[in-house]
Parts: sequence; structure tokens; C-alpha cells
Amino acid sequence: QPAKCGACGPGYASPLDAMKGKYCPREEVVYLPCIYRNTGIEKPDYLATVDVNPKSPRYCQVIHRLPMPNLKDELHHSGWNACSSCFGDATKRRNRLILPSLISSRIYVVDVGTDFQAPRIHKIVEPVELFWKGNVANPHTSHCLGSGDILISCLGDPSGSGKGGFILLDGETFEVKGNWENGGKVPPLGYDFWYQPRHNVLMSTEWGVPKVLANGFNPDDIERGHYGCRINVWDWSTHTYIQAIDLGKGSIPLEIRFLHNPDAAEGFVGCALSGTVHRFYKTEKGVWAAEKVIEVPRKKVQGWLLPDMPGLITDILISLDDRFLYFSNWLHGDIRQYDISDTRKPKLVGQVFLGGSITKGGPVTVVEDKELQSQPEPFVIKGKRVPGGPQMIQLSLDGKRLYVTSSLYSGWDKQFYPDLIKEGSVMLQIDVDTEKGGLKVNKNFLVDFGKEPDGPALAHEIRYPGGDCTSDIWI
Repeated sequence: QPAKCGACGPGYASPLDAMKGKYCPREEVVYLPCIYRNTGIEKPDYLATVDVNPKSPRYCQVIHRLPMPNLKDELHHSGWNACSSCFGDATKRRNRLILPSLISSRIYVVDVGTDFQAPRIHKIVEPVELFWKGNVANPHTSHCLGSGDILISCLGDPSGSGKGGFILLDGETFEVKGNWENGGKVPPLGYDFWYQPRHNVLMSTEWGVPKVLANGFNPDDIERGHYGCRINVWDWSTHTYIQAIDLGKGSIPLEIRFLHNPDAAEGFVGCALSGTVHRFYKTEKGVWAAEKVIEVPRKKVQGWLLPDMPGLITDILISLDDRFLYFSNWLHGDIRQYDISDTRKPKLVGQVFLGGSITKGGPVTVVEDKELQSQPEPFVIKGKRVPGGPQMIQLSLDGKRLYVTSSLYSGWDKQFYPDLIKEGSVMLQIDVDTEKGGLKVNKNFLVDFGKEPDGPALAHEIRYPGGDCTSDIWI
């Protein structure tokens, strides 16, 4: 159970306290949404609790499953009712996990405070609440606010068209309060977001039009403008949309992360399709700008959907000391670690391949590669050849263990990695060298969601009961 610190609220006083402080025990369990939509298994999605304590007899086992009461929700990302943004408020507790459903637009509020090893459903917000009170749908990222409310970004409107709006939940009752944004101006698309009150800003990103991406990826939809290319800048105090930063057509900027230091006026965003990471920053004039600082070259291939295969950067995160940036290339199959001591010149210091689409002996032949001499070997752990590629990542608070799962989103898993649907996803753990940089797979750690009681499941995002570097924001 996360340690308490006397008369303060949830989380930690600062990112460095979270990383090095005495209130920072090693993670013992993690929560992961497990998805059955698009797998052919007619069962509800569920929240899995996995034991990650090496001293436990149940190490690497799913110790609890909480099924949702509905089918085909597509659980995806999760957030907290309270985090380090409420640290000064002793009345707040981090005891509810917020689980928005990407496709059904339901939001589940899960009680993880009563028994952190056996979560239970506390409340269900039905889709009609989002439709009526906010004219939004397809909720994605959830962050708690210092005010006690919960802010959730959305991908679309109730008809399935794109719309980058937000919904506010009351942090006590979990009632839908309405939209966060003010004024008529809203971006055409939505996805992830992060906020930074000391610079009076919220940044959001864009994936695509929900009804277009729901059942798979068609490259022609890029040309039709159905996929995103902007960082959208919002005024934090007035909740108004003030600026768009264009990162290039078809770039698809997904996860966005400010540096953890609450004074920092910069961060990074990973662009899936262009395979680039952009640094965004506040200029001397007080407006925001972005520059490309990392590019993963496409590989020329045969036997695949397109002649050029992008890395497909799907998740990125920053260590709590703002020293390292990590991201996953879901298609190429690698996870990378960059030293970002100089934020303008990230330096590659670690890389590990965990499957992907270009492994030897598969259907894809690489005909030209600017980075690798040969196609990587298939990834095998504990005798299991792992299908899919590395996708969601989560770092331990001390920065030494990186956890990774392999499912992106059931509709795209089915298209790009049919074996993933048949065999289920996995969770792996990578040991990190936090001195010089370097990544090494922990060969003793495998959670195989192909062996679940109701059949292979697609496990997605990873959360710790005590918070982590992709959920907690310091203000």
C-alpha cells in the first residue's frame, strides 16, 4: 500500500521526492485494463491486478480481475481521482481509478482504496451523460486537477465525428459537470493532454476521427484529413483555445509530456506516423513553438501494407528527474532511451527489440534500413515467442524498471498483428541503467495474457496504486 506522509494529501511534494524520497516504496502491484473487443471473445473488458513484487509467491501473476458489466467498452487509458496536484490537501485520497471507455464512451470509477489488491466498481458514468452534458464522446485521457475535479479529454462528438473537447467530473460525486472548455472554438480532433499551471497552459494532441479509426487504419484517410497533426494550446485560466502548432500532415501526435519540473516551460510529444519526437517550448514572446529533435527513419519493406514502414511511436514518457525520455516503436519493435540533459539534443543511450513487424522469418522483408544491419531476431522469453510489438510503457518511480505491454488498440491490433488477437498480449519488464543509460530485458519477468481464464486478452496501460510519471502533475 502506498506510504502516507502525515498531514498532506495524495502523491508527493515534488517529482524528486517521488523518485528518491522515503515515501517511495517499490511498486508491488500494477493495474491494467484488459480488452476483449475485436478478439471474438464475447466477454466484458476487465481491470487486472498483477503482482510485481519479486519476493511474492504470486510474482508475475494476475491476482484479481474486475470485469465491467458491459461488452465491447474498449477500456484504454486510466487516471486518478487525486494525484500530486492535490498534495497540499489532506482531505484528498488517491483511492479511485478513473477508467474511460474509448468506444462505448462509458466512464467507470473503480474503488482501489478499500482493498488495493481487489478493486471494485464504485460508480458508472453512462455515455448519455457525456452526450447530453458535453456533446462529446470517446473519452481518452484522465487527469485530476488541484481543484479536486477530474478532467477528461475526448476524441469526438456523439455522432462519431472528430472534436477535441473535454469533460469535467466532480472529484467527490463523479457527476458530469459539463465541458471544461469555454468559447465556441474547439480543435477538430482530440487525444491526450497535459497541463502546466505555472505557465497558464494546457496542451492537447490529436489522433483521428473516431468513426474512421474505429475499425482499422486506412492510409488514404491521412490524405482526407481524418488524422491529426497539431499540438493544441489552451489558456489554463480562461479554458480557451488559443493556438495550434502544426507538426506536419499525417504526423499523428499522440502522447504529450511536459517535463515534470513544474517550472519548466517545455516538454515532448511523440508523433506516431511520422516517427518523430518534437520538443515544444515557450518562446521569448510568450507563445508556444515546437522543433523536431528525434526522427526514426522509415524502413523500405516488402510484404507489408505500405512500401515504407514507420516506427509508429505510440507511447513516450519522461523519468521523474527529467533526465531520460523513453518511447516505443510499435511497428519496428524497439523501445528507446534518450538522455535529455540537453532537451534540444536528445542522445540515444539505450535500445532493446521486443518483437515487432520486421523480425527474421516473418512475412516482411526489409530492403533498405538506415539504422540496422540486419532484421532483428524474433523475441522469445521463457520459451514464448512474443507476438506484436512494444506499446504502452510505464517507469518505476526510481527510474530503474520499465514495464511494457504490447497492445495498441483492438481494432489496430487485429489489422497489424493478427497473432496478438489470437495469443493475447504480454507485459514485460526492462532493467534500466540510470547512470549511463542502457536497457536490458528482465528474463524472469513475463505476464502472459494469452493464458487468461476467459481466453487471450489485450492488456493495455499500466498504473501503480501510488501514482507514476505519466499520471502525476505537480503544480
